[in-house]
Amino acid sequence: MVKLLRIPLSRIVRTCGRKMSKLTSSSSELDLDRPNIEDYLLTDSIQEPHAKLRLRDLLDISPTLTEAAGAIVDDSFTRCFKSNPPEPWNWNVYLFPLWCLGVVVRYGILFPGRVLILTFGWIIFLSCYIPVHLLLKGHDKLRKRLERALVELICSFFVASWTGVVKYHGPRPCARPKQVFVANHTSMIDFIVLEQMTAFAVIMQKHPGWVGLLQSTILESVGCIWFNRSEAKDREIVARKLREHVEGADNNPLLIFPEGTCVNNHYTVMFKKGAFELGSTVCPIAIKYNKIFVDAFWNSRKQSFTTHLLQLMTSWAVVCDVWYLEPQNMKPGETPIEFAERVRGIISGKQAAKFRGVGSATIGRKIEIIDCCKDRYQIKA
Repeated sequence: MVKLLRIPLSRIVRTCGRKMSKLTSSSSELDLDRPNIEDYLLTDSIQEPHAKLRLRDLLDISPTLTEAAGAIVDDSFTRCFKSNPPEPWNWNVYLFPLWCLGVVVRYGILFPGRVLILTFGWIIFLSCYIPVHLLLKGHDKLRKRLERALVELICSFFVASWTGVVKYHGPRPCARPKQVFVANHTSMIDFIVLEQMTAFAVIMQKHPGWVGLLQSTILESVGCIWFNRSEAKDREIVARKLREHVEGADNNPLLIFPEGTCVNNHYTVMFKKGAFELGSTVCPIAIKYNKIFVDAFWNSRKQSFTTHLLQLMTSWAVVCDVWYLEPQNMKPGETPIEFAERVRGIISGKQAAKFRGVGSATIGRKIEIIDCCKDRYQIKA
């Protein structure tokens, strides 16, 4: 037999009242952490709660909104260009000797051996490239084919000097007219990793120093296009060269990094539309680096490319995956910007990167703030 408990109704009411008072106090504590729009409004602009506040009254808090928008941009966009330092693991007496042994191996054994490999590669390359470039000027097709093979060779020596472990997925690219390849951009070594498989003609900013010397001599032979950000006329010149290169049937495949800057391989930022308004087939390439041994992100504001290469050559290995994805064409009624965003989504999905657009978070946040103000203060635009 089941016995029914007889509880007085007054006791139930008192118990429920105590529970509700606790919930009310906890909710009020949570409300303390929520931002109050009244704290950011001037006192003379706030009227009765039911008064109608117009949109021009919100202009008085524009400095505060500017600071808030700056914080939002810092949280959502500048993190795309920050390198995350690895967590230290040599924190006890057992691991510290192993870490010291690793430093000795990387700097005392691996690094000198890699310098020898790179030096040997340059000797072979220059001893072959200079005669080919000077003696075969009357045989353009043969000269270009040999120079293309030599550029692929020296890029292979560069990858070997990092103990590069690169896994390529998909069919190898080939030269076809009306076709352009686009890839996400983490470092200048993206070009080297892709170039050792296929001699691309890349669009790249003109660099100073020994990198600029290589650009104006060796890489010029594969049809690379250079530009200078400080020159306003370069935009028109580069656009014209792009169209001419894409139309040529004998030119090397064109490679473009539409992000226009190096991103830390955790995000992809907005693609520039220049590569997507050529009327050509776009072939996406996704590059994903494994940070188990080294972070391949190059922050050009903090270190030179020479320092970046030394960092790679003193690491254990550079591990990455490269996916050659399905070619894409612009759909009917699709704008170049929409086409660029669609291709960016394909690359981000393959490399498991976060989809981040310039200013999108800021705009969305401003819309949320304005909608909240409209609902609360009955604002009329």
